[in-house]
Amino acid sequence: MLNVITGVISVSIPLITVDYLVIAGGGGGGLTYGAGGGAGGMRCTVTGTGGGGSLEAALSLAPNTNFTVTVGAGGAGAGSSGARGTNGVNSQFSTITSTGGGGGGSGDASFRTGSDGGSGGGGGGQNTASAGGAASPANQGFAGGSSHGAGGFGAAGGGGGASAVGVAGTAGVAGAGGDGRATSITGSSVTYGGGGGGNAAGINAAGGAGGGGAGGNPGISGTVNTGGGGGGSGENSGAGGSGVVILRYVDTKTITIGAGLTGTESAASGGYKRATITAGTGNVSWA
Repeated sequence: MLNVITGVISVSIPLITVDYLVIAGGGGGGLTYGAGGGAGGMRCTVTGTGGGGSLEAALSLAPNTNFTVTVGAGGAGAGSSGARGTNGVNSQFSTITSTGGGGGGSGDASFRTGSDGGSGGGGGGQNTASAGGAASPANQGFAGGSSHGAGGFGAAGGGGGASAVGVAGTAGVAGAGGDGRATSITGSSVTYGGGGGGNAAGINAAGGAGGGGAGGNPGISGTVNTGGGGGGSGENSGAGGSGVVILRYVDTKTITIGAGLTGTESAASGGYKRATITAGTGNVSWA
């Protein structure tokens, strides 16, 4: 309850309990024995959340008050031979921030290691094995898989996903992206935050469940509004998928989605309404 004093009268204003799913943009895939990008960080209060931590706590928010929302873009795939993919962009709702996924490493000596992120990018592989990036901060996703670089059978690792570490590359076989995690915040179970698959001289790898792009020539981009990592490539790597913010609240309330945001409010179902915000930066409020 929020107590507002007007003169000598104290008025109690009920706070609104808001559940949320905040997914950041996925990392882009690496190029030239390129690794898969890591999934965007996942923070959620319903069913499942990213990493190995407990469910997040719902927020209690004042009505008729603005709260910031940002939906992070996916990171670009590597733009030149041997380059690492770009990290995804953070997403935010009020005090909750999810971290963009790490870019996938490449076969170049300077960029082999996957970048850290909400989930880490995979390690690039050519002649020397390399590590995947870490999931940082903790409890938003998992690390990227390492590469295999020995004996001329280069194979990159998969990007980390919201529920699993990216798979390590083996001789001539790239690692798959780590799987994402399902949540029923929309009223039905949907999986978000799959890592991107790696690229190899032999067999390319699939992206993780939940929007991860497959490795290949070209690498496949992560699915929009899932935070999926982009697939690694030898020629044209995939971009990370954009994030999403989904908010659930009691059906007696109505949200205002402000300028700069793209989003919709659902009809009441099961005692709740849901707002799905798919792009932009701006404010939301409830009445």
